[in-house]
Amino acid sequence: MKSLYFVWLTLFFASICFAFTETDSLPVIVVVTTGGTIAEKFDPVSGGVIPAVSGADLLAAVPGLDTLATIEVVEFCNIDSSQMTPEIWRNLSAKVQEILERTDVTGVVITHGTDTMAEGAFFLETTLQSNKPVAFTGSMRSGSDLSSDGAENLFNAVVLVCSQEAEAWGVTVVLNQYVNSARHVIKDNTTNVQTFDSGEYGYLGYISNDTVIPYNAVLEHTYLPLPESMPEVPVLYTFAGDDGSYIRYAVDRGVKGIVIAGVGAGNVNADVFAAVEYAIQEDIIVVINSRVRYGDPQPLYGDAGGGSTLVEAGAILAGDLSPFKARLLLMIALAQPDMSKEELEILFRP
Repeated sequence: MKSLYFVWLTLFFASICFAFTETDSLPVIVVVTTGGTIAEKFDPVSGGVIPAVSGADLLAAVPGLDTLATIEVVEFCNIDSSQMTPEIWRNLSAKVQEILERTDVTGVVITHGTDTMAEGAFFLETTLQSNKPVAFTGSMRSGSDLSSDGAENLFNAVVLVCSQEAEAWGVTVVLNQYVNSARHVIKDNTTNVQTFDSGEYGYLGYISNDTVIPYNAVLEHTYLPLPESMPEVPVLYTFAGDDGSYIRYAVDRGVKGIVIAGVGAGNVNADVFAAVEYAIQEDIIVVINSRVRYGDPQPLYGDAGGGSTLVEAGAILAGDLSPFKARLLLMIALAQPDMSKEELEILFRP
């Protein structure tokens, strides 16, 4: 009888040791929560969804996470991403950098609202100094909605940062099983769960049955040191009949740079061109982009306001970045000490 007892006791302690060994062998993933729809529920008082879910609650709603990794939670903030600012992303980048410097951490998952997720991901892609994977995720449906997509998106984001494929992709955006690069991802639908894509550059990969299927490689990565403060840079969309007064107002207000979304291949009319010249004369950096989704601004047209005349006047073409990502890159670049105009031009070349 004693021998049976000792056998049982040995097996019991062996199972405990195995459990601890298995847990210790799992990668350590830190989930940094910032809010967004994934952390919201319907509020009968306001008649809409509002921030209501903690980071711990988010993880508790995702079965099987503990089999993928040892998960830690850092509750950074809990706001709708329409309330995000470059200053908040700057502080978020500093916090994530601090986490990634831990030798025991494999990667970071950031839960974030989808409204400005593409911009937030690009900001961190530009300012993080680490090769460890960082995945942004969120949801298009709140916890009160039918078929909320948050739990699966969070699970897949953890799958991604635990994978070998993620090591070469840097900062990514993961929703509805698709993996997008931070540089090229754009939100393309206001309410559909299939809201993010990377246009002509294509998805980096797809997650199916806990497996990451790679499609493409990240072709470009721009890194700049994280600035202490962020200069003011607006995005101004031009339109038929634009008289350039908004550009002049921005200059007189004291902005440090302006991103202009022109028409076609990055063109503006003669009045706007005169306002651009005024801005450049006042030592304001002007970056030219396009309202068109695909293609880069080009110096093709030679009339007043054509791309060729804009470049000749001293404007910088934005390359393959969206107007909003061009704005963030310009803000970060202008905050660098002693960055020359030539270095800025190189920075925006695709």
